[in-house]
Amino acid sequence: MIVLGLTGSIGMGKSTAAAMFRCMGAPVHDADATVHGLLGAGGAAVPAVEQAFPGTVRGGAVDRAALGRIVFADPAALKRLEAIVHPLVRRSSRDFLARHRRLRVRLVVLDIPLLFEKGNERHCDRVVVVSAPAFLQRQRVLRRPGMTEAKFLGTLRHQTPDAEKRRRADWVVPTGLGRAFTWRHLSAVLRRATAAGRPSRRRRRLA
Repeated sequence: MIVLGLTGSIGMGKSTAAAMFRCMGAPVHDADATVHGLLGAGGAAVPAVEQAFPGTVRGGAVDRAALGRIVFADPAALKRLEAIVHPLVRRSSRDFLARHRRLRVRLVVLDIPLLFEKGNERHCDRVVVVSAPAFLQRQRVLRRPGMTEAKFLGTLRHQTPDAEKRRRADWVVPTGLGRAFTWRHLSAVLRRATAAGRPSRRRRRLA
């Protein structure tokens, strides 16, 4: 089974690309959606987050805004949160891969925002990066509810620069020239990845 990593900086169109991959029939594991589930009502991470960050849980779910105000201003707090959440996300990803391996699916996609930042590319056979011009990235992000210039720049500081992501990718897909253009490029990526098969280099399984 070919494991295709999908990543891109904030506002580069990764969620749109993931949705397109699904429409093309490729199973996608969404790390962001998994985190939302873990922090939502009844989520597996909620008790540990409440213990580590008292007062951030309301109505059985983590108040993400309150938690964000704590962790993004404090690197040590962010590491504590990651130590809670990341192992649970890895477990979800392992289960996803095992399930589709049993089903003999030929290719799956791991949608991981911090793929390079956390070394997750080692779990993928190939990596596709979505990218757009910086001015368009900024426009997209600042249109989001509650987003500010400071939050945008703060997020960028935690992410590998777009140029570095593009350099390390197997394929770069532009997302600034319309959905049809992006669709064609993603479709070509799926064809090439499937035709090429597994690369000769050995990848590590999720630990």
